[in-house]
Amino acid sequence: MAKDYYEILGISRDAPQEAVKKAYRKLARKWHPDVNPGNREAEQRFKEISRAYEALGSEEKRKLYDEFGEEGLQSGFDPEKARQYRDWQSSWRRERGGAAEESFGGRYENYEDLFGDLFGFSGGAGRSPRGSRAVRGRDLEHEMTVDFLSALRGLETELVMEKQVPCSRCGGSGTEPGTKLNPCPTCGGSGRLNVADGPVPFTQVCPQCGGHGRVGTPCGACRGAGQVPGRERIRVKIPPGVHDGARIRVAGKGEPGAAGAGAGDLYLRIRVEPHRFLTRKGDDLYLDVPVTVLEALEGGQVRVPTVEGSVNVKVPPGSQNGQVLRLKGKGAVNMKTKKRGDFMVRLAVVLPPSKDREAVEAARKLETFYGDDVRKDIRL
Repeated sequence: MAKDYYEILGISRDAPQEAVKKAYRKLARKWHPDVNPGNREAEQRFKEISRAYEALGSEEKRKLYDEFGEEGLQSGFDPEKARQYRDWQSSWRRERGGAAEESFGGRYENYEDLFGDLFGFSGGAGRSPRGSRAVRGRDLEHEMTVDFLSALRGLETELVMEKQVPCSRCGGSGTEPGTKLNPCPTCGGSGRLNVADGPVPFTQVCPQCGGHGRVGTPCGACRGAGQVPGRERIRVKIPPGVHDGARIRVAGKGEPGAAGAGAGDLYLRIRVEPHRFLTRKGDDLYLDVPVTVLEALEGGQVRVPTVEGSVNVKVPPGSQNGQVLRLKGKGAVNMKTKKRGDFMVRLAVVLPPSKDREAVEAARKLETFYGDDVRKDIRL
């Protein structure tokens, strides 16, 4: 059973948007993979938190989630049709003493199944065509994990997808090749049957002809479905700068359509693996770069690796530990604007590991240059 997004973030359903953001930030800091290296439980928890915030952090998506649950966030979901059916169903139930749901025989487990029959868009995998008219194939969603640098640079790769494909024997018609077709006696050749009266004409696919309107000998390979389980190799291109949680659309790579209609789309849900040294905030990249005490005091140039190769970075004299140097335009590519963020070099002053007496004496001499107590401004 799917977890409630409000429970994942630990907030009430009437919490304001600012509370949603605050809860996410607090949990993200606690469970971020950078804070819990090698902890698979923390990594999974962070993914759950990110998914919950993606839904509740947007007021528009949050309204859909509150009204329809996770189904309302699925690709292709039409809230207006869902409300229209719900209103009609309530009216019908009142008129017929609460028997509306039972009259459907418990067929519909979710909105996707319901509107697949009632409004003609595709439902579950391997179902028959929705009528004599062409019906677009179902969209698919697939989670894809990408390493940090590949996400920044972009990549092309090949996926092997297990999905429904057109039957090679009948070409997707569901009828044995060479069979003579006759009008379906059940639906009279229309391909659909009335389900119920109401303000919206509700129909369902004819169970005998599968929506074609004509019947013949069912294909021996697909048993009349027109589709069979199969595999397809899909070449996908991930654009530079893709971020964790992004959705990439691959047109026409969903499930095949019915009656000659086009296939649905494939949506890739991107999960970016953490990097050992680099972190990303928006379109800016952060890297901690070690420097010696002399380099911090005297200044100079240090070699710093970036996504596009190493560059020389000037360290100002008297630099402090934690000081940030900005390399403009060296960060991540914004997928919408195509502009690059900045590369932030955070200096980390490293003391020599030696316990040699001379090193200690040199440090003692440095102590005289501090002047004031370095902790004088610390207050609780």
